[in-house]
Amino acid sequence: MPKVSDEHRLARRQQIVAAARTCVAEQGFHKTTMADVIRASGLSAGAVYGYFKSKDEIVAAIADDALSSVDRLFEEILAREEPLTPLAALEAAVEHVAFVAGQAGGDVTKVGIQAWAEALHNDAIKAIASEKYRMLRGHFVEVARRAQADGTVDPDTDPEYIAQVLFGLIPGFILQRLILGDVTPQTYTAGLAALLPR
Repeated sequence: MPKVSDEHRLARRQQIVAAARTCVAEQGFHKTTMADVIRASGLSAGAVYGYFKSKDEIVAAIADDALSSVDRLFEEILAREEPLTPLAALEAAVEHVAFVAGQAGGDVTKVGIQAWAEALHNDAIKAIASEKYRMLRGHFVEVARRAQADGTVDPDTDPEYIAQVLFGLIPGFILQRLILGDVTPQTYTAGLAALLPR
């Protein structure tokens, strides 16, 4: 029997996650079944269960993939030497969220909202979300520290507190975008610009 390459396994895993993302975005978390995911993936049940034992594991993988893309964005931003204000960091974050939401395979922000709700009752999803959220909020701590060093943010405020607020603005953008439909990265950052120093 030929050995399956790591690239092949990764591609299959991504195929399953993309199929599940589409199903959850269209039907919601609770209505989506493993049979739906199997059908949408075009793979056999054995193949899908070989990667994921349950729907919860797949939803956790969707959340992990989406949050990892935001993590990579911040790693790139923070690697630059130029000054970084909280507003610039938030602009980059909401533009990235809107970009990821518009990619093929279902709006991942819809799945994200459902995963947040599931995290309140599901320890496996909560563990993944908690780890990723702390990591992402840690990026905002670094943004706050840089802004304090540049003199654009109060140097006497704990950067952890600043990061809590900055990070909290992203779910607000996502919720308004999905529920009200009248929020764009441009309108949101225009409002932020009126409140936050450049």
